[in-house]
Amino acid sequence: MRKIVLICSILLLVPLAAAQAKTQDAADKQPASAAPAGPVHYYHFDFIVEDLDSAGKVVNSRSYSTTVDTEPHYLTSIRTGSRIPVITGNIAGQTQYQYVDVGVDLDVRDVHEAGSNLAFDLTANLSGEASAKEATDTMLAHQPVIRQNKWQSRVIIPIGKRTVVFTSDSLDSKGSTRVVVTARSIEE
Repeated sequence: MRKIVLICSILLLVPLAAAQAKTQDAADKQPASAAPAGPVHYYHFDFIVEDLDSAGKVVNSRSYSTTVDTEPHYLTSIRTGSRIPVITGNIAGQTQYQYVDVGVDLDVRDVHEAGSNLAFDLTANLSGEASAKEATDTMLAHQPVIRQNKWQSRVIIPIGKRTVVFTSDSLDSKGSTRVVVTARSIEE
């Protein structure tokens, strides 16, 4: 009986020892001279969301600012907005609502220097309630119409220069919307 217990114990320990040896072997094979990460630099980002009329004149603008760094895989987010109630029904005389988030969401990730430029992933999500005159359908007269622009891209901008990174026509007019970014080094 003791021999059976001893043999079973050895059979259970062999796979564990083999897995540990394999893990150690994989760790030994890692390159000894992995490229060291460069120094982390900090930048101040100014975002401007501009609404333009059909002639290209700015009729409204909103500004957002944040600080980002060049540390790999870092995410910076800006969130600003409102919650709009939307009537979803009426149960036993009680009006039921669902809330819709509208506003500006900006996400910046993986910022890195490319010469005198900065490259980064940018996601911009702009949403808002359309004007009351746009809800011409009688069924929509009391429900908000939400307009949304969403962009996501890898962008590269010159440091210190105002740069338009996204633009699109408005859905409800002959105007357009654009996102402008300016990056300034904090360390200078």
